[in-house]
Amino acid sequence: MANEIVTETHGRVRLITLNRPEARNAVNSALGLALVAAIEELDSDDGLTAGVLTGAGRGFSAGMDLKAFASEGPPKGFNQFLVNGSQKPLIAAVEGFALAGGLEIALTCDLIVAAKGVKLGIPEVNKGLFAAGGGLFRLPARVPYGVAMEMALTSDPILAEQAHELGLVSRLAEPGKAAEVALELAERIAQNAPLAVAASKQIIRETRGLTEEDSWAVQGPLLGKVFTSEDAKEGPRAFAEKREPKWTGR
Repeated sequence: MANEIVTETHGRVRLITLNRPEARNAVNSALGLALVAAIEELDSDDGLTAGVLTGAGRGFSAGMDLKAFASEGPPKGFNQFLVNGSQKPLIAAVEGFALAGGLEIALTCDLIVAAKGVKLGIPEVNKGLFAAGGGLFRLPARVPYGVAMEMALTSDPILAEQAHELGLVSRLAEPGKAAEVALELAERIAQNAPLAVAASKQIIRETRGLTEEDSWAVQGPLLGKVFTSEDAKEGPRAFAEKREPKWTGR
């Protein structure tokens, strides 16, 4: 994998680090393609349950590399990640700032852990653009309409403390500790059965805004996959034997 991404494995959790600190982890094609490859590795490894995505240096990400965009066009791989995200739970661990496409990266994740004082915003309109990476519909799904509208139209960011009060940030961390807190959360998730965790994420994501009837239809195909899995047998067996389950993700 390219040097633009650094990965570490912590038990059943993969830590993925955006590694362009000299460019505020702005996404060019090299980083976009490396990020897609890292997510594919996370999703394809039965030994992993969840991931944490963070940034090297002083901040999470400033979004799309505008210099590269001016000369090369949109970064390869970036839109693929923003649209598809990951199959397994992914937690953003944010230090410093997550702005423009950087916040959209965090919104592609399922949970956000942010250090106190972090700035979160979609300031694209002050560059003659708009937040085209999902921010304009994902943000109002996670904060009140008026807050999302003001952030989009003024280009002004909010701080992590306000984002936590609004529910956008799941957990606050002390500065420098966001990855540590996110790993603790991911490791808690990883104590549970991988297929059941992934299915729970998928159902919550895909049924938002649907009727109950349509939601049942989304859930239906996942019943067989999860309830007939090896892990579905291991869970009750471990409970009966009064021991910790040994998950295989199968």
